[in-house]
Amino acid sequence: MSDRVVSAVRSKSSVVASATALVALAACGPEQEPTAGAPMPATTSEAAAAAAATITPDDLYQKISVLAADSMRGRDTPSPEIEQVATWIGEHFASLGLRPGGDDGSFIQRYALRQMTASVESSSIAFSNGASLAWGTDVMALGLPRDGSTSGPVVLVSGSGDPAGAFADLPDQAQVFVFAGPEMEATRQTAWAGLASALYDAGAGQVFVISTIAGTPWERSLARSQQGSRVVGELDPDRPVTMNVREGAVRAALAGVDVDALQSRQDDDLEVTVLEGLTVDSDIAIQILDDASAPNVVGILEGSDPALRDEYIVYSAHMDHVGVGRTVQGGDSIFNGADDDASGTATIMEVAEAMASLDRAPRRSMIFLLVSGEEKGLLGSAYFADHPSVPVEQMVANINADMVGRNWPDTIVAIGKEHSDLGETLNRVNEAHPEIGMTAIDDLWPDERFYFRSDHFNFARKGVPILFFFNGTHEDYHRASDELDKIDTEKTARIGQLIFYLGLEVSETDARPQWNPDSYAEIVEGA
Repeated sequence: MSDRVVSAVRSKSSVVASATALVALAACGPEQEPTAGAPMPATTSEAAAAAAATITPDDLYQKISVLAADSMRGRDTPSPEIEQVATWIGEHFASLGLRPGGDDGSFIQRYALRQMTASVESSSIAFSNGASLAWGTDVMALGLPRDGSTSGPVVLVSGSGDPAGAFADLPDQAQVFVFAGPEMEATRQTAWAGLASALYDAGAGQVFVISTIAGTPWERSLARSQQGSRVVGELDPDRPVTMNVREGAVRAALAGVDVDALQSRQDDDLEVTVLEGLTVDSDIAIQILDDASAPNVVGILEGSDPALRDEYIVYSAHMDHVGVGRTVQGGDSIFNGADDDASGTATIMEVAEAMASLDRAPRRSMIFLLVSGEEKGLLGSAYFADHPSVPVEQMVANINADMVGRNWPDTIVAIGKEHSDLGETLNRVNEAHPEIGMTAIDDLWPDERFYFRSDHFNFARKGVPILFFFNGTHEDYHRASDELDKIDTEKTARIGQLIFYLGLEVSETDARPQWNPDSYAEIVEGA
């Protein structure tokens, strides 16, 4: 489970407290209304029951013991250990007879994960009046800047408001200096995003934001910026990144410009001023600090129905964790991540084994995806969603498991039930299989925004209906104490059986899952 959230959430301690306080409530499970006239699920056959029975506590214990072993050193991304895990999972998929869905006929999909920054030595910003700005002293990037050489007139932008149409007459390759003022600077990452995008769309060469930060805070920000940014895949040449420029340096370079007056306009309408006769040459070179890559593992079980086998159900979990801690906790510095997310990874491996054991393959095809980089910001799943083994339009559902080995023994939270009719399908499957003794309930923590915090979100944003199975956090979340001996493998096996039956039901049903229209507008279209 990644810490990184799309919007602000409460502290981790409050999440743990919420989970603890709600254990008793969740263990009871809400009553589910039977669906009037609903057909009996297709998952009630003896063959399905026999396949589900292959998902066992002993098998899960064995798999989690490998994933969460000290020798795996917390499965950081990137690391030699996450490579070992990926190879092991790929070999398991091969033993099941799954088809490789990775690169070059293999089970491994690789994505570049380079640490990059702007080179202090090779980057320069020079004015035609002889002034200059020193990279790494006067200038730093908010993120990774656009590299290359641009040259154009100096344009000053001040004020605030909707940038739509404000820059229609912007000169080509303009070197834009935005005078934001202290209040805007406090919220710069959100306040400047739309402004920078509009400026680049209008043809700006580079965008600089004047910073009022000075002294030690500025020096600390400079040092952080030079540590670089992790870049997944290839750089987007059109990324709308801004650069911060120290106000004192700009005052010297723009002699005669009333900087104070421009800074004080932050609450006024946007105003664009072209400084006639003054140009800037910006030469920015990107330096690679660490040229690494990371693996995803992709196995495909081909469906049996000629009419439906080109549609896919994606099972996913993240095989990475956070590595080795800087300080020893209780005599142990290895963050084994037994629940987060060795439990989910082992569960998806078990579901793959159960599906492959069926005499007749499911009607729809299935993708079993184990990703890295979740703890770094959902990196591996984002890369797969952008570079899928099959077209995203052919993916009918994503079933994601992240932290399914702890807390209450007979209840699992299924986040996303309200957003598509997958929720109704899950309820129907749950009712048909009381023998599992596992009740899937609605999101207990909507304010925590867990919908946006695991790998399913990268499928949802592409228009794939999702369900996210999650048992909540606990006192060992992202600690070295998240160990194998605290995993309830008997419970985890029953969750595995439930999501096995769910995927099989989706596979056997003629109609593909459908979004709630309002949810689609909010999550996919961004309305």
